[in-house]
Amino acid sequence: MITIAVDAMGGDQAPRPEVEGAIVAARELGVRILLVGLAAELKKELAKHPHRGLPIEILPASEVITMQDSPSQAFRKKKDSSAHVATKLVRNGQADALVSAGNTGAVMTVARFGLGTLSSVHRPALAAPFPTSQGGTAVLLDVGANVDSKPSHLVQFAVMGEIYYRAIFGTRRPKVALLSIGEEETKGNELTREVHSRLKSSSLNFTGNVEGRDIFNGSVDVIVCDGFIGNIALKISEGVAQHIVSMLKEALQSTLSSQVGYVLSKKAYKNFKKKIDYSEYGGAPLLGVKGVTVIAHGSSNPLAIKNAIRVATELVRGGVNEKIEHELSMIPVPMEA
Repeated sequence: MITIAVDAMGGDQAPRPEVEGAIVAARELGVRILLVGLAAELKKELAKHPHRGLPIEILPASEVITMQDSPSQAFRKKKDSSAHVATKLVRNGQADALVSAGNTGAVMTVARFGLGTLSSVHRPALAAPFPTSQGGTAVLLDVGANVDSKPSHLVQFAVMGEIYYRAIFGTRRPKVALLSIGEEETKGNELTREVHSRLKSSSLNFTGNVEGRDIFNGSVDVIVCDGFIGNIALKISEGVAQHIVSMLKEALQSTLSSQVGYVLSKKAYKNFKKKIDYSEYGGAPLLGVKGVTVIAHGSSNPLAIKNAIRVATELVRGGVNEKIEHELSMIPVPMEA
């Protein structure tokens, strides 16, 4: 049975969503859950829900990393935090994967240095799924693990993203693209032009450059960029999605007079909201570390936690780390690395 260590104190509303999501995951996915955090709070929350017979255990941690904590300070000073303890469980082989909705920077730091990176990986990358207009999903990486990247790093991001896409979405040969300011291979800065040249000569199904608007149109599956640009793209997209949902809700409430029209429009609104809801996608995997790590949104609800556990489970079952290690070992290491 696959075992998932859940940082139950990480999210904005912890531990309620973590506990509820873990119960649903244990029941529906058939995985064993280790809830890590303040034991008294976890026992109290767990007692509110029927869970008899489910493979759920509580492992104590005396400290909590908050959203206000500096990642480096949290890593150095809060050694018995729920994120640290959950990471140790993965490192020691007691768990197969880590799921956390905690401080993204802190969780990445704890996972990166607590687990270490795969031997062939220069830098880990955070991969975020985006819904597309064609009803599918596109993956953008890196979305924040690295502010500055070299060409070799982006080439590795492309390989890791392609393997992740195959494992989670079942596409045998995903289309890989490079995020730039124009489709022509001469467009972009020095970094993107060099990466374009390397990806063009790789064995990946590389389709060339795409622009920001192409993230959502479904023309490609995996989109590669450095973490600085990726994080900006992610945050802008989240903000726009929330703004559109808010405007649609306001428009429905203020203009609909027909009860039938209201019911139909409300249903369409709910379907639209579900399509762009991050909780349906679970979380973003930190690819390239020794041990599967999935980082969920800080405001994750129980559904998001359940889906983050689902993603972690699929990554373990798909042997993603082994595939990343194997395929990256086949790529010559450039002098810059």
